[in-house]
Amino acid sequence: MKATEFIDKYESYCPQELSMEGDISGLQVGNLDKDIKRVMVTLDVRENTVAEAIEKKIDLIITKHAPIFRPLKDLTSSPRNDILLDLVKHDIAVYVSHTNIDIVPDGLNDWFCDLLDIQEREYLTPTADGYGIGRVGNIHPQRLEDLAFKVKSVFDLDSVRLVRYDGANPTVSRIAICGGSGQSFYQDALAKGAQVFITGDIYYHTAQDMITDGLLAIDPGHHIEVLFIEKLLVKLTAWKEAAGWDLDILPSQSSTNPFSHL
Repeated sequence: MKATEFIDKYESYCPQELSMEGDISGLQVGNLDKDIKRVMVTLDVRENTVAEAIEKKIDLIITKHAPIFRPLKDLTSSPRNDILLDLVKHDIAVYVSHTNIDIVPDGLNDWFCDLLDIQEREYLTPTADGYGIGRVGNIHPQRLEDLAFKVKSVFDLDSVRLVRYDGANPTVSRIAICGGSGQSFYQDALAKGAQVFITGDIYYHTAQDMITDGLLAIDPGHHIEVLFIEKLLVKLTAWKEAAGWDLDILPSQSSTNPFSHL
């Protein structure tokens, strides 16, 4: 099938127009005017991801995080540039779905809510056209630490960070969540009555400001977005079976999480 047909179906579910202003989405490497036989879904495009794609003879990569997110000064051979050069050399197209998959209904933030049993959801921060990024909703009342252990378990993490003073462990029932690095939205979480904000990459001073303003937080790291691979694979496979696509759709097996904890 043509790559354009595949992407047209994807964008009917997750339009580029839903992306936040200034965000990177859509085709970033290669072209879509070609036949494809093998598609790979990944969170990141790194050197190990590209090596995997070459080995598996992938024609198209669907990724959440763009491989080009800083301006390029050149395309001479170097460890970072070789990621892009190898993609071009092997005619592997890369399509990015970043904040639009966070915003779209039945997208990444809703999948997070499903895992954590967050009910009666609303958008955390409104975006264009009546949509929003992040979610706020209710859970069965439980202690903060119990919720933190649940986050650790469902995302299969070796640790989580708690934003609190003096071992505070109150009962909580209203939760905000935003995948990736969502600390800039914490005032919206407060405004919508959240007691706890689950998001990654919380800075030290922002954490202090959260506590002063009356908000606790759980930081599970940025990499929980790897759920993108599993959940999108299910959706793409269902479309393939319904449409009879002659196509292999594969999950990336490469770990791109740069962090571990001792």
